[in-house]
Amino acid sequence: MLRLAPILAAVALALGGAATASAQATHTDCSRGYYKNVSGHCVHSPSSNALGATARCADGTFSYSEHASGTCSHYGGVAVWIHHPY
Repeated sequence: MLRLAPILAAVALALGGAATASAQATHTDCSRGYYKNVSGHCVHSPSSNALGATARCADGTFSYSEHASGTCSHYGGVAVWIHHPY
C-alpha cells in the first residue's frame, strides 16, 4: 500500500513548507507573549499595557513594534502613533 504522508510532506516542503516551519521555529525562540520581528528581535505582542508602546491599535491594544510596516495589522490598524518607529 502506498503511503501518501511522506510524499505530501515532501510536496508541502517544496511548495513553501520550509518557510512555515522556519517561521514557527523563530516564533518559539521568544518568550511567551513575544514574537520575533523582521530584524530578529523579540518584541512584546500587543497588549493592554501602554508602557513602552509605540502605537495604540484600533481595537484598543498597544503595540511595541520596532517598524511601522505591519504594526497593528491583526488589531484593526494603527489608531494613534505614540512613538513612530522610523
